[in-house]
Amino acid sequence: MKQVAILSGKGGTGKTTLTASFAALAKRPVVADCDVEAADLALLIPPTNKKVNEFHAGFKAIVNRAACTRCGVCVGVCRFNAISPDIVIDPLRCEGCGVCVDYCPEHAIFEDEQLAGHWYEADTEFGPMLYAQIDAGQENSGKLVAQVRKRALERAEEGGHEIVLIDGPPGIGCPVISALTGVDLVVLVTEPSPSGLHDLDRVLELTRHFKIPALVVLNKADLALDYAAHMVECIEANGARLIGRLPYDQSALEAVAAAEPVVRHGTGPLTTAIEDVWKVIEEELTTAN
Repeated sequence: MKQVAILSGKGGTGKTTLTASFAALAKRPVVADCDVEAADLALLIPPTNKKVNEFHAGFKAIVNRAACTRCGVCVGVCRFNAISPDIVIDPLRCEGCGVCVDYCPEHAIFEDEQLAGHWYEADTEFGPMLYAQIDAGQENSGKLVAQVRKRALERAEEGGHEIVLIDGPPGIGCPVISALTGVDLVVLVTEPSPSGLHDLDRVLELTRHFKIPALVVLNKADLALDYAAHMVECIEANGARLIGRLPYDQSALEAVAAAEPVVRHGTGPLTTAIEDVWKVIEEELTTAN
């Protein structure tokens, strides 16, 4: 079984659109949407949910008001000003550090694990899908990404699937590291713009750090030809391999509006270019064997 993570370094480059097409082109993949703070792969690959799971992460302080004597010790030790003088805890300010719990002389404060979101097991036209949504203001999305990936691997093993496609989150932080650690190949989707190049450099550095092979796809390559040429030079100078230049194509917007992968929506130049990119990825995975 092979794992392929599709990353971009920044949002809005077409990463999820490309992942949906890869799911349609692959043979019985398991798809994991690990962009848990803005999961939208399900918009292009409609899932049928089979199981909804709660995700708990982090702690918040809770006051047992029957035991509390309002002595104010907790107010003085809280460095986040999360406790009011009448001993009411502001959940948005509470960092769950537990200092108030330790210092409360009446043991009237305790910590409670928080419901931080949900993750879903689903079936799609192309194979099983795992995805999640973390609640607004919650942290530990890297932990939720790890949970989604763990279950995706289990589903792949249970069903004899040969490939797991991971739609990763933007950036280079903890959720991205959770999404790419241990994968066989990373596909980086970028666009010809200064911000695209900046974020591509950062995520390429991350893949080098983890010694994971990375392939680059330049999306909307014909929108800024001069800058696209500059980016190709930079990609080559970085030692990375460019495997495709996708043209801007109105069919991508039409496919999104129709809630289906581009390669299922039309047969234009963008579809052909995506199919060529997928062939290279398949060859790369075969070589890795």
